[in-house]
Amino acid sequence: MGKLPDMRPAPASAITVDGSEAMFTTMCALHAAGFERDVDSSAWHPLRARLRQMLQEQQGPAVEAIRDFYQKHELADPGATLSRYIWFGLVSGPAPDFKPVLPRDALPPDVIALESFSDLLSAYYREQKIGQLWRQVKPVYNREVERLEEPVSQLVMTTTGYLREIVSPSEPRSFTIIVEPMVGRITNVRNFAEHYAIVLSGEDEIPVDVVRHAFLHFLLDALPLRYSHVVAVKRPLWSVAARAPRLPGDLKDDFNAFFTECLVRAVELKLKKASPGERDARLDLNDATGLILVRPLYAALAAFERSEPSMSLFFPDLVRAVDVNAEMKRAEGLKFAPADGESANADPAAREVTRPAKRGAANVPPGLPNDQAAIAQLTEGERMIAERKPRDAEAAFKKVLERYPQQPRARYGLGLVAMLDRDAARAQEMFGGLVKGDAAAQDDPLVLAWSHVYLGRLYQNNDQIELARQEYQAALNVPNGPEQARQAAQKGLASAGGNTTTARP
Repeated sequence: MGKLPDMRPAPASAITVDGSEAMFTTMCALHAAGFERDVDSSAWHPLRARLRQMLQEQQGPAVEAIRDFYQKHELADPGATLSRYIWFGLVSGPAPDFKPVLPRDALPPDVIALESFSDLLSAYYREQKIGQLWRQVKPVYNREVERLEEPVSQLVMTTTGYLREIVSPSEPRSFTIIVEPMVGRITNVRNFAEHYAIVLSGEDEIPVDVVRHAFLHFLLDALPLRYSHVVAVKRPLWSVAARAPRLPGDLKDDFNAFFTECLVRAVELKLKKASPGERDARLDLNDATGLILVRPLYAALAAFERSEPSMSLFFPDLVRAVDVNAEMKRAEGLKFAPADGESANADPAAREVTRPAKRGAANVPPGLPNDQAAIAQLTEGERMIAERKPRDAEAAFKKVLERYPQQPRARYGLGLVAMLDRDAARAQEMFGGLVKGDAAAQDDPLVLAWSHVYLGRLYQNNDQIELARQEYQAALNVPNGPEQARQAAQKGLASAGGNTTTARP
């Protein structure tokens, strides 16, 4: 083949603090419809209290349509109702149409429950001249944004500095802090696909712990998925932790979420520089609520601090430092706290956090039994790819293939080696064998989706545009494929002049 696409490491994400006209318009419509009509506003943000009266007095066909929609979709729990509309505001595109920025199959369920609200909101925006109102109140939002920028920048600097991670604005992933007094004083943390957002009311003291907790999830959530075969070895500890009455239900159902939550809390303890007494009290509380990996991960961070690689590269070594047998013995001797009383979510750093949509639990990679030596070699190969050391990576992957000749992650790794070597023919051979034929990686969505993406890039760089489109579309159609591969396929299809017609269950 001819040209080979450059294989550069992907940068991190953009971090922004701003107001949102879409969120403001959504909250205006919600209050116009009667939300919190009878709630005492004496403790509200002055802007919120002032606007509620005006919004409730609005009249017009679009307002009536909004009120009718709200009544039909109102939930018994006002907090659940508010949550739906916050989700809607987060995924809405710009005024005046407010169309979701994500395809329907990638939308949070709360947004799908409000289907058709975009058209109603657009009509309301035009009828009530909300754009003009937004321009009038924007100075209030700007002041709140300016107040947040310095502490947020400091938090980002200390957190990324500790983890030795680089944050760049060119990656599709994003971490956004939205100032919106109309949502009230509760801090709302959400993440959807690769986008993380916090909605703050402004005026109050900045919830640094909440922002740090959410930002750590943004930086660390992907690691258990990336190294799923390394993390999988620690699953027996999760089985013990799931017995804890206070462990949140989503952590009992999702091993990756459980592992990341423990890692986030361990890093928080390091960043807070807690006194020995405070540290021990927090570790005891985590144990009592079922977050039993916080303690060994906190201890393992000492080795990370002495090392040089970023957390994204050091992570497998951090995980291996957790002695499952020793921790199982310790966990079996723990007495978990009863369900009543303070829960795990009472930790101020965790309140109002909505975690990512549940993904499959981490398992040993398909085609590879629970062979610790082979898993270690596979992990080493992936690490060498990240460090752009193709010869070391190739040697590690070949050792796996000597024992398991069809193992898809190892074959995929050799494809990445070929990309680093700029050997287009070899890369096409490796990725092609993973997408079709008897040895296709049908049981490994990550390998299957990314193999299609890389084949698309290879064809596109060789001016075989139709074949490139077919591969990008095939990547989009992989059930349960990773979100980053999906985004790469969408970009590839757009650059190749195609339209996405995603068909995922």
